[in-house]
Order: sequence, then structure tokens, then C-alpha cells
Amino acid sequence: MSQWTPQDVVEKALAASTADGQVAFVVESSEANLRWASNSLTTNGAMRSRQVVVVSFVDGGAGMAAGTVARTGQPDIDELVAASEQAARDAGPAEDAMPLVSETPPGSGDWDADPAQTSIDVFADFAPALGQAFGEARGRDELLFGYAEHAMSTTYLGTSTGLRLRHDQPTGRVELNGKSADMGRSVWAGTGTRDFADVSVEALAGEVARKLEWSRRRVELPAGRYETLLPPSAVSDLMIYAYWTMEARDADEGRNVYARPGGGNRVGERLAALPLTLRSDPFEPGLEACPFQVVSGSSGSASVFDNGMATPAVDWISGGVLTNLIRPRAWALRTTAPATAAVDNLVLEVPGATASQEEMVAATERGLLLTTLWYIREVDPQTLLLTGLTRDGVFLVEGGEVTGAVNNFRFNESPIDLLARITEAGRTQRTLPREWNDWFTRAAMPPVRVPDFNMSSVSPAS
Repeated sequence: MSQWTPQDVVEKALAASTADGQVAFVVESSEANLRWASNSLTTNGAMRSRQVVVVSFVDGGAGMAAGTVARTGQPDIDELVAASEQAARDAGPAEDAMPLVSETPPGSGDWDADPAQTSIDVFADFAPALGQAFGEARGRDELLFGYAEHAMSTTYLGTSTGLRLRHDQPTGRVELNGKSADMGRSVWAGTGTRDFADVSVEALAGEVARKLEWSRRRVELPAGRYETLLPPSAVSDLMIYAYWTMEARDADEGRNVYARPGGGNRVGERLAALPLTLRSDPFEPGLEACPFQVVSGSSGSASVFDNGMATPAVDWISGGVLTNLIRPRAWALRTTAPATAAVDNLVLEVPGATASQEEMVAATERGLLLTTLWYIREVDPQTLLLTGLTRDGVFLVEGGEVTGAVNNFRFNESPIDLLARITEAGRTQRTLPREWNDWFTRAAMPPVRVPDFNMSSVSPAS
């Protein structure tokens, strides 16, 4: 990308600063991808990029202000730093102002090492297995569509307080759509991965083939409340939205579902009937994420003043009880509550749960089995009521067996309300969110049983 290493860029930005403080970070990224349609590879590609971000802090007398400027490629460092400092002077005092972090967090990485990289070689075993799956699908008169992506980003973060932090983040995903030759039946399977070594094309293609076979029989059902089995992917899409809205300030000020009626927040309140635990951990095996804050702009869930702050493991819900909310240091100081940073992964589990999705289906007298949810949108922040659609396979379960596919539905549900109504949760496993995987891929969830999931209307979507 440049004769300057990412470390050089950070050091040059810090050296050029005339402000009262500075955070500079570089994200060096590489990506490889495959795309396919109708049982044939269509494109493949590899990309590299660099983003440079400078956050300057200026005390204009009325309080500390922050200004952020970002550039791609190899920017003029002096111009970038000057623009960031001017942005800070123009911004006025920041309400989240705090002393910059100076303590090195655990897992801060090897500053001097070269950036990690990926390449098309990551698909060396995946691509031949995909070719075999194409042949088998053709033999069944079925079509496979989808894509596989692998990205590697290395972040180098330096501050005027002396922090020099580095993190390598691999991110991979596969989405596989199967369709009948007449396009009348459509199903989906997907998975997240760090390196594609654990991706089984055979297993994904087998799941698609099984669901297409289930779809041969079609049953029309009206809207209503149904006993519903949600697979891990659908559970993750709902829980991620619940996680994204866990901002302590919004709760303390009465603006989200975690606000307590009459004032304050619901920390300490039981949300789930089962002993469910919702947690994040940057060192979770297979879901490893950055163990420190990297923030380009302040929000209710993060502060530019908290760059470099450790993001340790945290239970958001423990044993069914809400135990933590996301709280930057400035809001923590104002409310005398602990500062709690968001982590880029999420795990939902019930201690001791071992049931597989197949076992949960076998224990169902009559109900629905979903595949994925999509087009999820918020209706009411006070209750976190969400609406969205089912997609790529809603199946009827009768007498412990899948007996056919039913029409799609629009649903209206709050994930917080669902927590109180889940009657069974199975074994937690790594999963790929269908709706949110452009932004969030590191999740592990169980299949769950809801006795009265609200299918509010029939949808014509396939």
C-alpha cells in the first residue's frame, strides 16, 4: 500500500500534533471472496485497503473538545492532523470528556509485527468442495447460489499518553442459498468462521438439500401465534438488536427498553424465565474480538476519550437477570456506575443445555421451524418491539417430524419480551446472523422454543 508502515503513519501523526492530546489509528485490511450462481462460480477477487483516523483533543478554555478526521490510502499526515485539530476547535466542549487512557490493556498485541493478511488461498480446500456440491445439486435438479468472504484487518492504535496497541481480526462468512429449478422453493444455510479451516461445505450443502426436500409439500397457514422453534441464526439476529440497544444512558434517561418505569434502569431485574446468560468475551474461543476500544466517533455506547480502554468479558444477562449495560467512562462517572465497554461478539446460553435442534423438533407435537429472519426494523424503542419477515424456509412440524413448508410471515416481537416466554433452549453453537452479518458475525446461540411467537400477517415473500 505504501512505503510507510502503519506504525510509521501513527508515529508521524502523533509527532505532528500540536493539540492537548491525540489518538491515531490505522486499519490495514485485506479481503478475498468467491461468488457463485446457478451451480457455477461467477467471480472471485482480492482487495487491500488502509484507513487512517486521527482524533485530536483541544482545550479551548471552556472544556476539552474532540475532532475526528479519517482518510483512506496514504494521506498527507500534516494536513490530516491539522484538519483534525481544526475540527476539535470547531466542535466545542465535549460532554463525554475524560482523561485519555494510559494503562495498557491485556492482549494488546505485538506493535512491531507486520499486518496480518489474507488471500484467495484461504479457499484452497473450500473451492473444490464447493465444486463437488455444484455437481450433486445438478444431479438433483437444484441450484446453488451464494458467496464466501474472508477478511483480515490489523489495527494499530497509538495515543499521546504512550499507548501502542495492535489487534489482528480475521472475519469469514459463507452464505449458501438453494433453489428448485423453477425457483419456487428457496432455502438457506450459513456459517461464520475465522479461517475457513472449520467450514464443511458438505454439511452446508446437506442442510440445503434437506430443507429443499422438506419444501416439496406446501401448506398454507393463516397469521396467528404459533409454537415456534427459532434456530441459532434467527435467535442471534434478535439478540444482537437487544445488545445494540443496551446503552445505559438511554436507559437511565427513559429512552429504551432497559429503562425502569418511574426512573433509573432495570439492572437487577429478571428478564428471562429460564436461567439464560447473555455475555461477551474478547477471548471467547472461536469468537475472539478486539480486547480494547477503537472509537472514531462518540455515541451513547462508546467515546473517543475511551480509545485503548480494556474490553474485558462481561455478562449482560446472568441467570436470566439483567446485570450490565454499555456505559462509557464519562457516563459511568456521572452516574457512579461501572464503566462497561461493548465487545464485538455475543453468546447466549443456558448452563447444562444439551438438546440439539433435531431433538427439539422431535419433541414438538405441532409447531413451526424457522430458517432465518430478515428486514428487521424497530417499531417501538420503549418495548423494543421489532417487525420483520421470515425467509428461505418456514417448516411445519407435526408429531415430531417436519411434514412440509408453509408460507412466509411478517412477525411482530420484542426480543426482551421473548426472553420471558422462551420455554426451552438447546445447546449453544456458533452461528451466522442472517440479517446483521455485514456488521456482526461473531455469535454463538442456542435454538429456542417459544410457545406463542406472533406471526402478525402472511407475507408473499419467498
